[in-house]
Amino acid sequence: MKKKISLITGITGQDGSILAKFLIKKGYIVHGLKRRSSSFNTQRINDIYQDIHDRNNNLFLHYGDLTDFTSILNIIKKVKPNEIYNLAAQSHVQVSFETPEYTANADALGTLRILEAIKILNLTKKVKFYQASTSEMYGSSPPPQNENTPMHPASPYGAAKLYAHWITKNYRTSYNIFASTGILFNHEGPSRGETFVSRKITMGIANILKGKQKLIYLGNLDAYRDWGDARDYVEAMWKILQLKKPDDFVIATGKSYSVRSFVEIAFLIVGIKIKWRGKGLNEVGFDQKTNKILIKIDKKYFRPQEVDHLRGDYNKAKKTLNWQPKIKFKKMIKDMLDKDLNF
Repeated sequence: MKKKISLITGITGQDGSILAKFLIKKGYIVHGLKRRSSSFNTQRINDIYQDIHDRNNNLFLHYGDLTDFTSILNIIKKVKPNEIYNLAAQSHVQVSFETPEYTANADALGTLRILEAIKILNLTKKVKFYQASTSEMYGSSPPPQNENTPMHPASPYGAAKLYAHWITKNYRTSYNIFASTGILFNHEGPSRGETFVSRKITMGIANILKGKQKLIYLGNLDAYRDWGDARDYVEAMWKILQLKKPDDFVIATGKSYSVRSFVEIAFLIVGIKIKWRGKGLNEVGFDQKTNKILIKIDKKYFRPQEVDHLRGDYNKAKKTLNWQPKIKFKKMIKDMLDKDLNF
């Protein structure tokens, strides 16, 4: 039986690396898009990487960039994938305020370039396309948010992703491309990038316990997010492309916790109970037992426009995909801490 071929953009990122391993276990041949760098950036997939001369090799990497249409077109033409998972992006919300033009180029136009390549290469009947959409598209819309909730993005990242989301739906209708989207709410895990708040907290705790760091600086403690585990969410991506018809799905847990709660639970796992005093920028979190300050607020970590509360309604995914999250919030945090403490 001929193996399915997948192409993953952003294969070296959290989601891409987990998805690559998931698909290889499913018997796929996996191709990944990798940006050129003077240093290797394949740490997350080193355990599945094989020499290109190995006859049984089922993972192949290609240099390319979502901002370069020629590279995208050539790679898709060469690989001839059955499934394309577009997971590459400038995915940091705060950074998108600092690099709005690049974020739009990579996140919005990058998706358009892939869809155009599918159309130009006459692959509309041969390839299934998955677009990684995001809960940040909802912005100020009150929770719970589902597939029909109005979208009001509050950042260049959210706005760029909203364009990508709608251009995917547009190409689905206009050119009959099997183009689906997964509107993923926050998803974390041990391989989460170090600049994201969840990993910043768990790494900070590990460094404090190792004596390498004195405290953690954070921004808005009262932002609520629907935190899931990326290991659950990549399965949903795959399930979305196994359907007979393309569609859009919210992938979430249905529960939300504040950044403050994340901090408290993470510290409690290592035996430290956090208490708070002060208000606003002067608020601090301290160890109840020793009275030592471990959390401080820094205004530079506040966004120009905050998103207060995201909580997803994943009933459609539960019913249509037979999917629901398995890994609990506390277990996810513990796994992240275990990795950072043993690093």
